[in-house]
Amino acid sequence: MNNKIFGSVEEDPKKEICDVLILGTGVSGLYSSLNIDSKYQIILISKTTLDQNNSSLAQGGIAACIDEHDDFFSHYEDTLRAGAYYNREETTKVLIKEAPNNIEKLLEYGVMFDRDEFGHLKVTKEGGHSKRRIVHVKDATGKEVIRALGEEVKKRKNIKLYENTFAVKLFTYEGKVCGVLAIKDNQKVIYQSKVVILATGGAGQVYKNTTNPHTATGDGIAMAVNVGAKIKDMEFIQFHPTALYDQYHDQKFLISEAVRGEGAILRNIKGEAFMKKYHPMKDLAPRDIVARSIFIEKEKTKKSHVYLDITHKSSDFIKERFPTIYNRCLEDGIDMTKEYIPVSPVQHYTMGGIDTDVNGKTNIDRLYACGECACSGVHGANRLASNSLLEGIVFGKRVADHIHKTIDSLDLLPIHIEQEQKGCRIKNNIDTQKIKERIKKMMDAKVFIMRNEKDLLYAHKEIEKIENIIKDQTSTIDEYECMNLCIVAKLIIDASLKRTKSIGAHYRIDEEGRNCIINF
Repeated sequence: MNNKIFGSVEEDPKKEICDVLILGTGVSGLYSSLNIDSKYQIILISKTTLDQNNSSLAQGGIAACIDEHDDFFSHYEDTLRAGAYYNREETTKVLIKEAPNNIEKLLEYGVMFDRDEFGHLKVTKEGGHSKRRIVHVKDATGKEVIRALGEEVKKRKNIKLYENTFAVKLFTYEGKVCGVLAIKDNQKVIYQSKVVILATGGAGQVYKNTTNPHTATGDGIAMAVNVGAKIKDMEFIQFHPTALYDQYHDQKFLISEAVRGEGAILRNIKGEAFMKKYHPMKDLAPRDIVARSIFIEKEKTKKSHVYLDITHKSSDFIKERFPTIYNRCLEDGIDMTKEYIPVSPVQHYTMGGIDTDVNGKTNIDRLYACGECACSGVHGANRLASNSLLEGIVFGKRVADHIHKTIDSLDLLPIHIEQEQKGCRIKNNIDTQKIKERIKKMMDAKVFIMRNEKDLLYAHKEIEKIENIIKDQTSTIDEYECMNLCIVAKLIIDASLKRTKSIGAHYRIDEEGRNCIINF
């Protein structure tokens, strides 16, 4: 066992003790904390601020069978179809069966879902869904969910929330997780706990063009790998078909799939509606298919984007239903009530992650994971729209329920720290921003929507070169993030190399027997 803290370490780092330590303040982290009995002391860590995460950016909504015209089997079948039937049966059934009750709990916590004139929850439709089943808050559902859950967390006396706190590594004792090393206010802090929940979100920043915020550097996945946690399905990276085309910023603004759910049509640069050529569901095909179709249309027309057209809808409807998207497009000089929206696929979601069971448990004792950093198997090879926030609440609740069954029998385990002597390593000056850019550009170029062995092998060698540059250079947050991005990138590349057959979001153009890149 080696629990060294790398980099400079203060003589007596601050230590705090709790029953449950939760890393991440997206929907899964906040929701799990609220479902843990108030008699237990909880520390909740946010990498930046409570509202800076993928959850808060989620526009579309939460899929759940709450409408009398919907049913469990339909949602289940839609989820399997979108996931290329690679989904884990047990967890997928749990996801859908427990959805309605968790929507009720969100309402109890004060989430203001849209309602009709009769007070019934409004439901919309998105790609891959056969029925309207997505509850929403206009086009800013995630923001409202985080607001409501965040306000509830701040009321709880048993929950301590620490913002701007970066988790560096997990501590283990005899194979059991016992705490976390973090950086807060440029000081290293040890948080000791009986159990740890990783709810750290995705890893979108491993790609140059992504909808993910700058905080999404795969930290939880990297920390879990470093203590021996099993990682699964990292080749399945979802590229959202319709991000607002923007050549100036790496983080792209998402144009929600709900826009197509309300009737928007994809058109190529010539104005032609093209999705009918690729799939019977046309513009509402699963995301992986739509993303590849757009990629192909871009290649055919030699253009950098296609268009999304909702101009046939009334101006009042568009402004009322999609105020966030409408106003953001106006900032770029686009009036979506009259003009087409230029869109292009970008990285959006990590389907793989830390392998967990139906209760969010990992193979490491006392370590749980939920939300995007986890791989519960519910998304299969391609996530169905609006099942992501749903996964966060369903498995956040299940993690809390399972902790209740075991925590009273657990004691705090010791944390041993061996400090390195000053001067034992040569510290080189490295440009972390350049290293991050190098990783991101390489992943966009070689590990994107269409993949092949030659590009993947090249990417693998590049990551190894970068690892050698930053090896043993981790003492600042930027340096830790660089190493985490390397770990996640290598996991994606290795998994993509091992899976030589195309399935879902993982598409190999060099698959044996393929003579055309259009093969849906």
